[in-house]
Amino acid sequence: MPDSTMNFPPPPSILSSGCEVDILVHNALVLTLEPGTAPIPDGFVAVKGSRIAAVGSAATPDLLPSARRLLDARGDLVLPGLVNTHTHAAMAWFRGLADDLPLQKWLHDFIFPLESGWLDGDKVYQGTLLAAAELIRGGITTVADGYFYEAEARRAFAEAGLRAVAAQGVLDFPIPGVPDPRDNLRAARHFMDSGGDSAPDLITSTLFCHSPYTCGPETLKQAKALTRQRGLPWFIHLAETRQEVEELRRKTGLAPGAYLESLGLLDELTVAVHGVWLPPEDLDLLARRGVKVSHCPESNLKLAAGAAPIPELLAKGVTVGLGTDGAASNNDLDLFGEMSLAARLHKVWRQDPALLPAAQTVALATREGARVLGLEKVTGTLTPGKAADLTVLDLNQPHLTPLFDPYSHLVYAARAVDVRHVMVAGRWLLFDKQFTTLNWPEIAGRIRTGSRNLGRT
Repeated sequence: MPDSTMNFPPPPSILSSGCEVDILVHNALVLTLEPGTAPIPDGFVAVKGSRIAAVGSAATPDLLPSARRLLDARGDLVLPGLVNTHTHAAMAWFRGLADDLPLQKWLHDFIFPLESGWLDGDKVYQGTLLAAAELIRGGITTVADGYFYEAEARRAFAEAGLRAVAAQGVLDFPIPGVPDPRDNLRAARHFMDSGGDSAPDLITSTLFCHSPYTCGPETLKQAKALTRQRGLPWFIHLAETRQEVEELRRKTGLAPGAYLESLGLLDELTVAVHGVWLPPEDLDLLARRGVKVSHCPESNLKLAAGAAPIPELLAKGVTVGLGTDGAASNNDLDLFGEMSLAARLHKVWRQDPALLPAAQTVALATREGARVLGLEKVTGTLTPGKAADLTVLDLNQPHLTPLFDPYSHLVYAARAVDVRHVMVAGRWLLFDKQFTTLNWPEIAGRIRTGSRNLGRT
C-alpha cells in the first residue's frame, strides 16, 4: 500500500450509481497523467469494452460501480500505458551482436551486411514478436516502429495486441524486401494501402525515411506527400551525428532542419528522431512548424552520438516523446531506463538538477509520446472515453519503499520487472506477469535456434 505520507486529497467518484462496467481495477494509486491532476489514492479505473468508462476515487466498496470482472490492485500503481516513439523492433535479433563501435562502422561493417544477406520477412516477423514480448513486459502499450518487411512487423504487433504506428522503411538503396530502389515508393504505397488488413483499430501504417543522407530530395518529398495526404505521421532520423550534419552542410549549405524546410517537409505530422546536433536556428524552425521529436537517450549515448538539446526544445514548446531505438543499439526496449537516463542526463549535461523533473519525464513517456504519434485523442492519459491502455506496477518492492512521490519512483527507482499487468484497448496482454496473447516459450525457442550462427553470418 502507498505510505501514509501520501497526503493528496481524493477526488470524488465520477461514476453514477448503477453503472455496470466490464472490468474494474480498484484499490490502486492512480496516475491519470492529465495535466494538473494529482495522484488518486484508493483509485479505480473502470473499463467498458475497449474504452475507459470512468476514473475516480472510492475508499469504500459501496462507492464503486458494479463490474463483471474485478481486479483488486491494492498496493499497485496504475498509470497510462507507456508510449515508445521510436524503435526498429526486429533488430532485437541483433542485440549484443556488435557493441562498442562507432555508428558508421557499426552500420556498414555489421548491421547493413546482416540486413542485406540474412534478413527476410519471416525473420522480421519473429524478431518483432520477440520485441513485442519485451515491450509488453515493460509496460509499453504503444510503439512506433520503422523497419523493412514492415508488413510482417505489423502482423506481429497485431497478434500481440499492441497499439502500433508501423512505418515501412524507405531508402534510395537496395533494402530487404525492395532490392530495386526504383520500387521504393511503389512498395511504400502498397504497404500503406494494405494497412487495413491488420487490426485497423490498433495499427497505423505509414512511412519512415531513414535519413537525409540515405534518401534523395525527390524520395523525401514523394514519401512525405504520401503520408501528408492521408494525415499520417512521417518519420526521419535527423541530426543524429555531428558527421551527418557536417556532410549535409558541405553538400547543401544548410543545417538539417533548414534542409527539410527547403523541401517543404516540415509540419506538425513530421517526427524527427534523435535531433542530437540540431543548431539553435533549427530549434526555432522545428518549433514554428510544429515538428515533433523522438528522444532516444540510451542509443545516443551508447553510440557516442551526443546529448540532444531536449531542455531547449521543450522550452520552445516542441512536443517531445521518448524512444528506445532498436535493441541492436540500446540494448533493450525499456522505457523505464529511458526515463531514468533522460532525467539524469540533462541535469548533468546542463549542470542544473531542476531540469526534466520526474513528473515531466513521465509525461514524455506517456501523454507527450502519444502527441508525438498523433494519438493524443486515443491514448496517453487515463481519461474517460479514451482507449483502455494502462499499466499496473507492483509497489510492494524493497526498492519502491517508502513512497512519497510516485513520479519520482517511476523515473528514479522503478524497473520494467515491476510491471504486473498490461492492458490495451480493454484487453489484458499481460496479467500477473504472464503473457496472454504471446507464447513466450515458443518465441524464445525460435529466436535461440535462429540466432545460433548469426554472429558468423
